[in-house]
Amino acid sequence: MEELNPVYRSCVLLVKDVEKSKQFYNNVLGQKIVMDFGRNVIFQGGLAIWEKDYALNLIFQEKKSEIKVGTNNAEIYFETECLDKLYRNLTGNVRFIHSIIEHSWGQRAFRVYDPDDHIIEFAESMENVVLKLYNQNLGVEEIAKKSMMPLEFINQILGK
Repeated sequence: MEELNPVYRSCVLLVKDVEKSKQFYNNVLGQKIVMDFGRNVIFQGGLAIWEKDYALNLIFQEKKSEIKVGTNNAEIYFETECLDKLYRNLTGNVRFIHSIIEHSWGQRAFRVYDPDDHIIEFAESMENVVLKLYNQNLGVEEIAKKSMMPLEFINQILGK
């Protein structure tokens, strides 16, 4: 029997200048290029970029002029074990939206813009957040309340 549930494969960002964005994601953010078709580039992990005019023409054809492609309307998310080091390494190479902050759920993160003003978030993993809160002597229930993570997830991380 055919499976009707689609499988997620990729996030595609429409960009004005593929070369500029390819250099940004590859050289600045260290994303490995898996396939490069010129107007369409795919990175390891599923992120892809398409030349905006090419994509709009392909998708919308004669209605392309009616389509508004905005900024600040999507965010892509990365996790890192070295948030502070990554922040320092990106300083001077990216436009920051904000410096490292700690969200109310205990996760530290910062955000930047790519060359087309797509929002990129870099954060510590929620696994590390759970461990950090546990090392601050919070109990499992307190960690669940603060982090909003399910008890099963917390217990799994803590080996309980």
